[in-house]
Amino acid sequence: MKTEIITIGTEITTGSILNTNSKYLATKLLELGIEVYYHTSVDDNVDRIKDVIDISLNRADLIITTGGLGPTQDDMTKEIVSEALGLKLIEDKEMIKVIKEKFNSLNRKMFLSNLKQAKKPEGSIFLHNSVGTAPGIFFKRNDKVLIMLPGPPIEMETMFNNEVIPLIQQDYCIIKRSINVMDIGESQLEMELKDLLNIDPQINIATFPKESEVEIKIIGKGHNREDLEDKIGSFIKVINDRFKDYIFGYDNIPIEEVVYKLLKERNLRIGFAESCTGGLISGRFSRIPGVSQVFNRSMITYSEKSKIEELGVNPLTIDKYGVVSEETAVEMARGLLNRNDIDIALSITGLAGPNGGSDEKPIGLVFICISNREKTVPIKCNFIGNREYIQNKAVIKALSELRKFLLTL
Repeated sequence: MKTEIITIGTEITTGSILNTNSKYLATKLLELGIEVYYHTSVDDNVDRIKDVIDISLNRADLIITTGGLGPTQDDMTKEIVSEALGLKLIEDKEMIKVIKEKFNSLNRKMFLSNLKQAKKPEGSIFLHNSVGTAPGIFFKRNDKVLIMLPGPPIEMETMFNNEVIPLIQQDYCIIKRSINVMDIGESQLEMELKDLLNIDPQINIATFPKESEVEIKIIGKGHNREDLEDKIGSFIKVINDRFKDYIFGYDNIPIEEVVYKLLKERNLRIGFAESCTGGLISGRFSRIPGVSQVFNRSMITYSEKSKIEELGVNPLTIDKYGVVSEETAVEMARGLLNRNDIDIALSITGLAGPNGGSDEKPIGLVFICISNREKTVPIKCNFIGNREYIQNKAVIKALSELRKFLLTL
């Protein structure tokens, strides 16, 4: 079934809001065994919406639109779809009652323009909106299915789950799993995965590069879910054996959550001393529910003075090696470890740019140090990019190295 999602709204095409509707619908449809071939966004312009609908009717079997079902003049989805299909819009008396009762229950004044929402293309059925006032539309004609949903995400998601899924659910299933790897390039991964790509027509393996990591996606398609699960499990086992030194997680679990679980399993407490990342490591870590069990403290020691006063870095070390150096990173970690209420300290110092670099110490040079009371591991890194990119790469690298450190304990 060729499927297209059409998101309607000038607020989407101008970038005023993030288009979360497309992502949500594509994910849910895939879970139902329905693949989305096209994503289209169009502004609130009658001619352009009509062009998009006409194109979609020619290339898709299932079309889902979001937006344009409200009471205002620029809410024209039903009207345009009806015109494209050569159908009349008819007023539904029962829906008029429903809309009036909803406004009464909300103690809100209803305007005549709201009655526009009680119209539907002939031959279609309304989809109940339990959150807002705009009902959705379900229409089936020959081999085409067209579904119109409201634009606000909470209304769209609720309606899709409660009203749409029972209408389009089928016995064909698609199962997807992900293996997340670091410190290996996508080209090398692809080369070493080649022999697995065409073994089974029901299984597809692909790689997707992300910031500082690569996702190996395994997608199974078929009618027997149990059989697919077994096949995917076999492929995962082979990939695990082949790339065990690079795998850090599964199904897109963030690296910070992997680290959190390792700390929790080992009953260890951690602290961070950040310079060039300015609290970004601590910020990602602190978003995890329950992280206070393992996360004791964080210090942002950006200046030389703060490194000396807060972490006990020797001024002579800074004079001799500089603030961006392995020696300083080591003393930062050990100084934090001296607080006695943590088991592991991670420090980071570097040059994020855009100014301040030299031939000896270029922009992107970063030193990380991870230390407990038995061992200290310094790591030197060189990143390329703008300030934000270097900082983000440094954060992920630090968490990745921390994961490796914890696995040795």
